[in-house]
Amino acid sequence: MSMLVDRTKGLLAPAVDAPRWSGTLTLATLRILAGLLWLYNVSWKRPPDFGQDDDSGLYRFTHDAVDHPVLAPYSWIVEQLVLPNFEAFGWMVLLAETTLAVMLLTGTLVRVAALLGIAQATAIALSVAFTPGEWPWSYWMMIGIHVVLLGGAAGAVLAVDEVRAAPRTARRLVTVWGAVVGVAAVVALLMSIGDSPTEASGARLGGPDLSISLGSYNLVGALVLLTVAALMLIAVSRRERLPALIGAGLAVLAALSLYVQLGFSDPLLGGSNTSAAFFLCAAVVAAACSNHLSAPTEES
Repeated sequence: MSMLVDRTKGLLAPAVDAPRWSGTLTLATLRILAGLLWLYNVSWKRPPDFGQDDDSGLYRFTHDAVDHPVLAPYSWIVEQLVLPNFEAFGWMVLLAETTLAVMLLTGTLVRVAALLGIAQATAIALSVAFTPGEWPWSYWMMIGIHVVLLGGAAGAVLAVDEVRAAPRTARRLVTVWGAVVGVAAVVALLMSIGDSPTEASGARLGGPDLSISLGSYNLVGALVLLTVAALMLIAVSRRERLPALIGAGLAVLAALSLYVQLGFSDPLLGGSNTSAAFFLCAAVVAAACSNHLSAPTEES
């Protein structure tokens, strides 16, 4: 009862100090949500033309900066420089948003990611904020979220930044990510039963209803994902770096295979840009933590 009274008092007190029940976990939650936002939205940045051929996707939204200008100088840049070189621009956007998804979800160089997020969210706002049907506050809030991440300790919990500051937390981070990747792989395996092992578009983990997804995987893709998870958990249990590095290498190869095939041929793993980014998240965690897996844990 006394704890409930303390919580109530904390809610009603002036919001000038962080309550005992919040702390860095609140910022970590915001960071992960922002990472999921970018992870979902890389899926429709499809190479090689990024929607230019049929006036859709990224090309259509970028063209809105000219059709519905928010800031005249920015519209001039888009019209004169971006649209004539759109394929190169599309790859730059895909790289930037994939980097944001990976850095924020894994908590790697969070303040650098926050600066990149501010820049990218601002560019999106200047492109589509005045487009009919858009809600400009979506983009102002996206900018604000990254401003908060820039100024707070958003990499203090379940993050590579935490491991950089306290190597003893490496095993916990790899364990959590190994479990997440493993569960995703098992779900994808179950969903792909009955389909071709190399289905061009595999089972989707998540979808457009809530705008949250961890990617798509056919049977082969799910098995690769499961292997990466197993190698991460083996590295933790044995306190050895080699399985983690092998898992990281396999995840990078899986991501590269998707980027090489997407838009050009049917991807062997049945995935998307989101799938590739999810593989890269596992690779970053496994590689960044590999040298610290033999360090004493927080409980030691």
